[in-house]
Amino acid sequence: MTQDTTPIADTPLPNGLSITAARAEAERAYELDRRHIFHSWSAQRQLDPMTISAAQGCYVWDGAGHRLLDFSSQLVNTNIGHQHPKVVAAVQEQAAKLCTIAPQHVNAARSEAARLVAERTPGELNRIFFTNGGADAVEHAVRMARLHTGRTKVLARYRSYHGGTDLAVNLTGDPRRWPNDRGAAGVVHFHGPFRYRSQFHAESDAQECERALEHLEQTILLEGSETIAAVILESVPGTAGIMVPPPGYLAGVRELCDRYGIVFVADEVMSGFGRTGRWFAIEHAAQSSSATRESGAVVPDLLTFAKGVNSGYVPLGGVAIAPHIAATFDDRVYPGGLTYSGHPLATAAAVATITAMAEERIVENAAEMGERVLGPGLRELAERHRCVGEVRGLGVFWALELVRDKQTREPLVPFGGAATVLREVDAACRAAGLLLAVNANRLHIVPPCTISEAEAKEGLAILDEALTLADAHAA
Repeated sequence: MTQDTTPIADTPLPNGLSITAARAEAERAYELDRRHIFHSWSAQRQLDPMTISAAQGCYVWDGAGHRLLDFSSQLVNTNIGHQHPKVVAAVQEQAAKLCTIAPQHVNAARSEAARLVAERTPGELNRIFFTNGGADAVEHAVRMARLHTGRTKVLARYRSYHGGTDLAVNLTGDPRRWPNDRGAAGVVHFHGPFRYRSQFHAESDAQECERALEHLEQTILLEGSETIAAVILESVPGTAGIMVPPPGYLAGVRELCDRYGIVFVADEVMSGFGRTGRWFAIEHAAQSSSATRESGAVVPDLLTFAKGVNSGYVPLGGVAIAPHIAATFDDRVYPGGLTYSGHPLATAAAVATITAMAEERIVENAAEMGERVLGPGLRELAERHRCVGEVRGLGVFWALELVRDKQTREPLVPFGGAATVLREVDAACRAAGLLLAVNANRLHIVPPCTISEAEAKEGLAILDEALTLADAHAA
């Protein structure tokens, strides 16, 4: 790793702080963090968290003033990059106008945000229930499905992530569920399509799709279709591995749900708002299958969103609701709500974000960078490095599956195991100026949708060098 990330002492950061002032602030922040902050998903004494002092565009600056290219988009949510001036200005203007108001009252920011979201969702998902984030969007989507159907069970796939609240983490299909799973949430897990590690011994995408749908239908029948309220799926699973479903799969799920009177919930919390090169990832399904519901589109009954809706600038999520679900509550009270539902600051940020994405063609940029730079560049890395078993993704939503042996496909890190080797790769990337997203035996390449060709190639070059550390552990 040869990149020089040493800051110039008198050069101010993008937020105007000098390096000296930023370092002093970072030291104080770190001291207070270790004294008072309880971190998520962590053993507290084992932590040594990185301090972030500033951010701009596709870069962040650590507590020492070193600049890092953000290939993580933080938690895959800063879709328009950091500190976009139009969104910052919108939040400031809204704060001066109306900081907060109870959700039972109409406010202009919430109404306009709902319109902009509804214009982009597939089909007629034009009623919007705003939440504080993705997990509670999932919680409310499931609640709506259960009340609409009068049923209890929810089917969710293994290798998925739906959030950290009680029901959402039980829906989740990764190891973080295990300590929280009491087997009492009414959740049944099934296998989704993942041809690289196929549960169905498939030799083609078509076989993987067909057999995965057969497995889902068998699960429905064995559980009793009349007991199942919903099937929830990430349109493209994110945290679990960015596994793009084969052509026809989501259309097939839609058909099964129609056949058995089950609500289809599409979780677009991570994959939505440009991440895959479309406004919503489920739009790719419409292009890959003729067996769709209306006008070539695969339309879920409920669609959850968060993260990219306002690039994470202010916490916001929501559920887009089909007319037949919404009608259930025309004359029946919906038993749910949130103090900050449709918060003016959050929805003003959403209005500015969606508007900027449209005006600046940010979704189109994500598609182009994926097709022309990231996809080809990552496949070149796979050819050069024996530790890379598979490259998969869309837009600015990619994963490298790291293995010990390309022939046997043995993961470099076992499922649920400690990722010591990947921590070495991550540390080497950080030392060279690249911030990655690391999960299990995978590296997730998920920069902002605004990333330029030069920035993408900068990150790929650093990653290329760091992967030699993982090669040492591969056959």
